[in-house]
Amino acid sequence: MFLRGDIGDSSYAYITGGLVHEIEDMCRSTKASAVPVVPDSEGTETNPFSLDALAVFMFRVLHRVNHPGNLDKASPNAGYVLLMFYHLYEGKSRKEFESELIERFGSIVKMPLLTPDRNPLPEPVKSVLEEGINLYKLHTNRHGRLESTKGMYTKDWAKWEKQLREILFDNSGYLNSVQAPFELSVKQVLEQLRAIAKGEYTTPRTEKRKFGNIVFAAVSLPVTEMISFLSNLGERNPEVEAFLKDKNMENSLAKAHVTLAHKRSHGVTAVASYGPFLHQEVPVDMIALLFSDQLAALEARLGSVDGEKISSKNQWPHVTLWTAEGVAAKEANTLPQLVSEGKATRIEINPPVTITGILDFF
Repeated sequence: MFLRGDIGDSSYAYITGGLVHEIEDMCRSTKASAVPVVPDSEGTETNPFSLDALAVFMFRVLHRVNHPGNLDKASPNAGYVLLMFYHLYEGKSRKEFESELIERFGSIVKMPLLTPDRNPLPEPVKSVLEEGINLYKLHTNRHGRLESTKGMYTKDWAKWEKQLREILFDNSGYLNSVQAPFELSVKQVLEQLRAIAKGEYTTPRTEKRKFGNIVFAAVSLPVTEMISFLSNLGERNPEVEAFLKDKNMENSLAKAHVTLAHKRSHGVTAVASYGPFLHQEVPVDMIALLFSDQLAALEARLGSVDGEKISSKNQWPHVTLWTAEGVAAKEANTLPQLVSEGKATRIEINPPVTITGILDFF
């Protein structure tokens, strides 16, 4: 089984999304091998693909016709869609990107994309891409994944899409000249695939490989102390007491922890970064209780270890306390949004109560 990843192709999202672990499971159960094939790029400090690569991807898409996914030159928001794909790995360097794929699948095939001796990206091309990235951040911060043809930035997107096409086409000579020859790309990909099939591929040895069986990093909290804390909180607050009355916390809170990073959501590198603090005590402040008719969690504020602040990769650090039957624990992440919509309750704990846990891998 070969996985192809290419910005501007829907299969790129297939590699980046939550289906990756299903591919891993399928490989284990069928004894098949999955090989990620990705465009080669030096990337940036925060993205596996450079602006040069992004420019070429956009240029190629804007020359396509009759694409089955309607991502071609006829698409009015092709640039926005490409930026959406580009940001799937935002915050991850090229090294982290490749290391994670190797960690998951044992190998990686790099498809030549750009010529190594190319001239720098023309300033107009660089500027229009940076403008698009800034607009994308504004749009997603306000509207999330709402299409660019909707929302308050519609006119800005239309103007940018037009400008993008004009500038890329004005620089057609450059963008055509910096692309690796197609025949060379095919040849090198086939050579790498043959090497893997013959068992001649050497997996790079990295410190990270020892984290292969670890799924997430978290601060584990003492359950008995957590239950005692909730009981005391209920005694002081009638609303909390009413909520906890029919909840069997001894059963639902068999384990308590604050997730710091998860392999599937944040990558192996993010999980491994907590290694220096392994088995260290971490003070955790409980600052609020949030609950709905299906979920309950404590909002948490992590403390420091030897003067170094411990931060969670999760946007909302919390301890999941209870979920209704059939509701996944990960749904607790939606509680702040539910509170803002009036569908859940938030009770501040003032002053916060500190419970000390142990940082560990699971």
